[in-house]
Amino acid sequence: MVQIAYILLCHKDPDAVVAQARRLTAAGDCVSIHFDARAPRALDAAIRTELDDNPNVTFAARRFKCGWGEWSLVAATLEAVRAAVAAFPQASHFYMLSGDCLPVKSAEYAHAFLAAEDVDYIESVDFHDGGWIKTGFREERLIYRHLFNERKRKRLFYASLELQKRLGLTREVPPDLQVMIGSQWWCLRRSTIEAVLAFCTERPDVLRFFSTTWIPDETFFQTLVRHLVRREEIRSRTLTFLMFTDYGMPVTFYNDHYDLLLRQDALFARKISPEATELRQRLGRLYAETGRSFEISDEGRNLFAFLTGRGREGQRFAPRFWESEGSLGRDKELLLVVCKKWHVAKRLLGLIRHQTGLPGIEYLFNEESTPLPDLGGIERGLEKRMRHRRVLVNMLFGTLDTQRLALCLDPAMLDMMQDFDADPSTTRILEIDCDFDDDYLLGHARRVGLLGQSAPREAMEQVLPAVRNSIRHEAERMQAAGFSRHLRIRQSASVDENAMRLAQFLSISMETAREIASAEDLFAD
Repeated sequence: MVQIAYILLCHKDPDAVVAQARRLTAAGDCVSIHFDARAPRALDAAIRTELDDNPNVTFAARRFKCGWGEWSLVAATLEAVRAAVAAFPQASHFYMLSGDCLPVKSAEYAHAFLAAEDVDYIESVDFHDGGWIKTGFREERLIYRHLFNERKRKRLFYASLELQKRLGLTREVPPDLQVMIGSQWWCLRRSTIEAVLAFCTERPDVLRFFSTTWIPDETFFQTLVRHLVRREEIRSRTLTFLMFTDYGMPVTFYNDHYDLLLRQDALFARKISPEATELRQRLGRLYAETGRSFEISDEGRNLFAFLTGRGREGQRFAPRFWESEGSLGRDKELLLVVCKKWHVAKRLLGLIRHQTGLPGIEYLFNEESTPLPDLGGIERGLEKRMRHRRVLVNMLFGTLDTQRLALCLDPAMLDMMQDFDADPSTTRILEIDCDFDDDYLLGHARRVGLLGQSAPREAMEQVLPAVRNSIRHEAERMQAAGFSRHLRIRQSASVDENAMRLAQFLSISMETAREIASAEDLFAD
């Protein structure tokens, strides 16, 4: 008889965690929860209190502070697995889930599916020759030691890597292992889980090796399962339906994807939008249904590939079901700081970050040198950033783990402002109206190539009015565009006037806004 122990890794939304645990255990299955130690202890305590009377729920004995790409994710998984093995002796299968996963089949169907074949389900392809890694590091993930979080401590991450390269500090992969790679969303039999745990006890050298690799949650279980289990007993696939765009961005599902999700050859789906309330409710009820049959067509990935191919450009015959991925999402808030004097906007963004903690990125669509995290290559070059701007910004929201993000834009980029303003997300625009003296205008003319460094005075006198008019025209176009959330601060305005606009733009108190607006050098050249 099949009983599934779900290994649930989560870091937010305690109410959703409780609802998911109750939903899964109502059908007779079990849940082992690891709640990220980066979240307040009170949230973990609230989940435990709500589920205290449920015998089919257990918790990892130790909470880890998890970071993307770090060993901490594997450590947290192992801790939750150990708790599940001890608490649920009848569990026959162990299934990895996140808080963004929901069932797309009933428990009855899932149990019958797993009972039909005595195998493990884990995507596991050769690390070097499987073609799983599309961009970025490959061998560097393994042969160098990664001691810092690439997203949180980017400079240290790359400095450490470069130092190891210069000094030739490479290392060998444990010689008896063939490193494999694949999705971290697996479903393993109890015998396999017990073998993995025993191997961890017997081979601390392997744990030490993987603990300093990069993104080990994509290689650790995938390698160990292939090492410990006969190939014939492994199905190299995930039972969780998920898709990624060419730029590594997960496709998000919304209310109108219910029927499509049920047709896929999968038991769960990831990633379900937080705002897809109706979809979440319907999928939540689905797991407890009995006697439900499912027509499996499994066309999701093929449909995605076909309709995004060049051959269908200009030939849309139906809405593309992933099209919402081009949207930032209704739960996001994009704050655009627009100023011709880039140093003023950068200074203001620095003050905003200092006073509010709001993540902000400077002129990423204007300056190629703007520091950006590794986004799978889409961040390389202004042309690529411009061409895929919504995808890029969406990835930044995810990478920075935020719902609010500030960006600096040049006033000339009206089409980009209009594009973002048309998005279902909330877009606010703060225009900074600066004073422009002749020296600044001449410097600007030289920076954009209108004047050479040794241009004669006559040329300067001809160019100055044109540059001034151009800047004025850009401001007039912004006004004419009629943005619904367009605010302006002025160099000539009082601190209180500017503070009022900043408070509206940032949704902060007047006191904090006044701290920002009163900075002595805010508008200085």
